[in-house]
Amino acid sequence: MSTRAPVARRITRRLTLRARMALLTAAAVALAVAACASAGWLLTRNQLYRELDRRLGAVSGGPPGARDGYRDGQPPFHGPRLPRRPEAILAACPSEPTGTGAQNPPPGPYEIMQLVRADGRRCTVPGAGALKVTAEDVQVARGERDHAYHDGTGVTASGTEDDVRILTRSFRLPDGTPAAVSYAISLDEVQGPLDNLALLLTAVTALGVLVSAAAGLMIARASLRPVDELTGAVEHIARTEDLDTRIPEEGTDEIARLSRSFNTMTAALAASRERQQQLIADAGHELRTPLTSLRTNIDLLLRAEAAGRDLPEETRRNLLASVRAQMRELSSLVGDLLELARPADTAPVRETVALHEVLDRAVERARLRGPGLTITCDARPWHVHGDPASLERAIVNLLDNAVKFSPPGGTVTVALDGGELTVRDHGPGIPAADLPHVFERFWRSPSARSLPGSGLGLSIVARVVAECGGSVALRPAPGGGTLARVHLPGAPAPGD
Repeated sequence: MSTRAPVARRITRRLTLRARMALLTAAAVALAVAACASAGWLLTRNQLYRELDRRLGAVSGGPPGARDGYRDGQPPFHGPRLPRRPEAILAACPSEPTGTGAQNPPPGPYEIMQLVRADGRRCTVPGAGALKVTAEDVQVARGERDHAYHDGTGVTASGTEDDVRILTRSFRLPDGTPAAVSYAISLDEVQGPLDNLALLLTAVTALGVLVSAAAGLMIARASLRPVDELTGAVEHIARTEDLDTRIPEEGTDEIARLSRSFNTMTAALAASRERQQQLIADAGHELRTPLTSLRTNIDLLLRAEAAGRDLPEETRRNLLASVRAQMRELSSLVGDLLELARPADTAPVRETVALHEVLDRAVERARLRGPGLTITCDARPWHVHGDPASLERAIVNLLDNAVKFSPPGGTVTVALDGGELTVRDHGPGIPAADLPHVFERFWRSPSARSLPGSGLGLSIVARVVAECGGSVALRPAPGGGTLARVHLPGAPAPGD
């Protein structure tokens, strides 16, 4: 493999985008101009050669195509024009030019003329110069071809060597012997204009490349101005971390789409950073209460031990129970924070989950947390796609919310039918003004602030249900209490 391509790619990468656009524009225009110039030169060349061939056909006795003989050295109509007594010339067959000089001009309106025998030998005509015999001439002399046009070299009657255009035509002697006669006209009148045309087209191509490079640079500079603005905005954000920076969105082209996408990205980043800061602030606020309580209780135990005075057994037992409760609350809060902080792209692998079985396990856990409550469960088979651990955690959180707000000796009714999970309690219910906020992180109604909890349980429920493609809603239940409805897409049997 050639090493030129990698080197060219490395050089191209070092160029700016503006320079690359100008270079590509210049290259495209250069190729187009070069193709047009080459096509124009070839068309002109073909036209000039056709004119030479027409003249050769005219001076040779008419358009080639007939194989007639001759009478008295004069060709019939459409036959070749021959020198007088061609059979004598062919018999003697001088191979070198004879009678050359300015005093012996060629015998016709052509520069060079000679005969060719069937064996390939040339027979020069006095005062008509000589030509180099080619394989095409030999084929014509043998009668295998009627005529042949080609370029060649020859010696004129004045003794100078010249590039010529040659027409070789076949004829037959009176005894039927095949032979050929060649006519030649100098190519100077063709090569001179072609050389001048090539120089002119080369100059036009070079000028076109320069103009196109300049135009490409101007177009690239104008086209990339929005990109420069975008680059400036990105550098400003990287330097100041100001995600409120916006780029003007003008037009409908690709640059405008890029600007809109950039503004959407910065808005999303700003919202994410705001949520992150809010999460940190809320987590710090929620952690402060159990940590303060833990520190107070532990300090009291340490002071009592340092003073050598034993606390009453009941007081000591209450302090240790408080410490254990605060530790549980901290563990639950940390687990909830880890669940909510989990990025969406690292979500657990989705699999087919028997939701009714997950619900049975969650109900058993809820019964342990509310021993004085009656929890009924009517679950029909239903299979969904999701993470079993996350689904169980979400259902437990939903049941814990019902258990926490149920009055002593109350009843919690749980049902699963056709992909709809309902949890109904008989507690105080949720005020209508609080319903829009129940799934927000760390949000707790004024009536629930004295109860244990972090305010993250329903947020986790909403997230897990959304990951499974479902929906969740809370509303006041008829007769008091709260009714939670969860819709999860799935099927009664796995694989349906």
